Amino acid sequence: MNQFKLATFAGGCFWCMVQPFDQLPGIKGVVSGYMGGSLVNPTYEQVKTGQTGHYEVVQIAYDPSLFKYEKLLELYWIQIDPTDDGGQFHDRGSQYLTAIFFHDEKQRILAERSKEQVSLKFTKPIQTKIIEASTFYEAEEEHQQFYKKNPKGYKEDRKKSGRDKFIKNQWQ
Repeated sequence: MNQFKLATFAGGCFWCMVQPFDQLPGIKGVVSGYMGGSLVNPTYEQVKTGQTGHYEVVQIAYDPSLFKYEKLLELYWIQIDPTDDGGQFHDRGSQYLTAIFFHDEKQRILAERSKEQVSLKFTKPIQTKIIEASTFYEAEEEHQQFYKKNPKGYKEDRKKSGRDKFIKNQWQ
């Protein structure tokens, strides 16, 4: 039986962070949720206030024999603006900041290395934090697989936010 591991990333709105990782070989699943705050079992309504200390995150279950953590990191970086210290694109507030939550020492080391490499591509400092993973709280059902449930709204939100334009201009 395959041994799945977890990777957890905060990249702004979690709706925009599922699709890039979903349905790739070696990815068992991508779940939207919250991490890093002090409130137990937070709701979306609580987290969106920016008062709970939680980040909107995606937690990815992956098979490291088929999809390496380093590849997840590469894919993560090209979804975000790592120099933004106020959120991501049109989503502002602490709940939309970027972070890599590591689940073990190897992930921490690989995340630090990848952050150093990414810093060479920007003149502004990288704001993405690397934080030890804590309790993951799964978001409500309406936030899971949003890109599949509401494809039109998902595409409109990505375009309106400026995320797609940034990715095209910075990473492609």
